[in-house]
Amino acid sequence: MKRHSVATKKTARGRKQDRARVAGGQKHEARYEAKKTGRSASAVKKAVKKVGNSRKRVEKRLGR
Repeated sequence: MKRHSVATKKTARGRKQDRARVAGGQKHEARYEAKKTGRSASAVKKAVKKVGNSRKRVEKRLGR
């Protein structure tokens, strides 16, 4: 009989939390946010440093 650990159970909660954050140190995340807001990737990184990694706050800082 196989037992499944709790860690292997997939939930939507983790994905939703992940989407609410911007990982400024990851190039693909910075590029995506830069393209979305019409700003440069370095501007995105600076915004993440200034206001934190909350996607709402970063987008607000970038003028979106």
